Amino acid sequence: MPTMDRHVKADVLLLVVTLLAAAGWVFSKEALLGMPPLLFLGLRFLLAGVVLVAFGWAALRALPRRTLLEAFAVGVLFSGAMMCWIMGLFFATHVGEGAFITSLGIVLVPVIARWVYGDTPPTSTWVALPVAVAGFGLLSLNQGFRIELGQAFFLAAAVMFAFLFNINSRVAARVPAVPLTAIQLLVVGVVALLVSAFVETWPAEVPLAVVGWLLASALLATTLRFFIQVYAQGLTTPSHAAVIMMLEPIWTALLAAVWFSEVMSWAQFGGCLLIFLALVINRWSWVRKLIKSRLLRRA
Repeated sequence: MPTMDRHVKADVLLLVVTLLAAAGWVFSKEALLGMPPLLFLGLRFLLAGVVLVAFGWAALRALPRRTLLEAFAVGVLFSGAMMCWIMGLFFATHVGEGAFITSLGIVLVPVIARWVYGDTPPTSTWVALPVAVAGFGLLSLNQGFRIELGQAFFLAAAVMFAFLFNINSRVAARVPAVPLTAIQLLVVGVVALLVSAFVETWPAEVPLAVVGWLLASALLATTLRFFIQVYAQGLTTPSHAAVIMMLEPIWTALLAAVWFSEVMSWAQFGGCLLIFLALVINRWSWVRKLIKSRLLRRA
């Protein structure tokens, strides 16, 4: 395959990934109309995990016990992050805003890396951080400075996702992607269902439409998204993929505007814009390389 075709294919597939991820917010919000949030999360991830186990069974069986335990431990952290996320979505008054708050985890990744591993963050991180804080501050300006419950859960999820990315990147360097993800999804599913059994009342019946949203969330927004993402990342560099993946909150906000008729106030729009600007600043070196590579190909 010619180099240009390879890059174009990667870009298109990664755009599809971001759209599936954004659609997952809509699928999940619709499913929450008929299911308790933790029950939904558990079923979604358990189903997706079972599908991935079927595809990665041979590689999964070959993993040593220590690696399995590491993947399980990361899965527990992943469970906490996803439970915060789903509770944020359950209480959210604005889905698009929630997507931008959750994306703050990207800005926090190098900060957490410095705190936990002693890594030295690039200068862009310290520039992006106050911009991100200002953006979140604008989103909290609702009848004075007030953080809504959904916003607090999304922010907690962002912090946990930052921890998760740092730890998972070190485990993923030694473990194939499919079995690692399968274990983590299964752990999230089991943990969420266990917590749900203690704190939620399970419905006697679930409407067929809600079952459809659950299946869409598990099979399209989770399983299919993962397979496309892994394949697309194999066609390009991690930095290139990371830049395109920043589009997820934008697609989520647009889909929420179309599907739920969400409208942003000027404060919300300004806050989301600042958060996205923080994402661009945080990954500016990668964005600059992407722009240069595109200009060189056109020359």
